[in-house]
Amino acid sequence: MLWKKLWVLFTVIWVVVSGLNAWTIIAFSEEPQKSLRPLVLMIAVPVVLYVVLELWFRLRRKPPK
Repeated sequence: MLWKKLWVLFTVIWVVVSGLNAWTIIAFSEEPQKSLRPLVLMIAVPVVLYVVLELWFRLRRKPPK
């Protein structure tokens, strides 16, 4: 399915950008615990998006005749 391929692409980009953001906070901030939010979002956003899209396409699927 196309949406799953696009989701994988989005997830890879999202994880790389979020990881760079968290790494930058850890490397240059005096308070490394500020990096927890980007780390949590790095995992949570793709998971939530996958669940929402999976439910959306299951509900839209027409029943077989």
